[in-house]
Amino acid sequence: MNFSILVCDDSTVARKQVIRCLQQCIDVDIQQAVNGAKAIELFKTNNFDLLCLDLTMPEVDGVQVLEHIKANKIECFVLVISADIQEKMKQRVTQLGAIDFVNKPIDKNRMNEILHKFGIH
Repeated sequence: MNFSILVCDDSTVARKQVIRCLQQCIDVDIQQAVNGAKAIELFKTNNFDLLCLDLTMPEVDGVQVLEHIKANKIECFVLVISADIQEKMKQRVTQLGAIDFVNKPIDKNRMNEILHKFGIH
């Protein structure tokens, strides 16, 4: 089965790293968003199985994207991949529905572990 994934990060380098990691783990269709506003726009016309989401972005940040997903009852696993490792932020994104919180840069083994834990493979 092919999964549809959205990778949302304002850093081109970070998006490429996450995409490369995902492609090593599973057969996926991947779209990209350069910020949270673009991610929300893409959710209006697409269904995604997984969103890999950065927190610190211009315009609309990752927390605002999570709030939008929750408020609109969008069914999608959300994996937060961020350098913001504060415990308070981890709790906040978990409350908003994120399945896990991973520090940048994510490695293939950690990605595989998360994907399998949530039946995404």
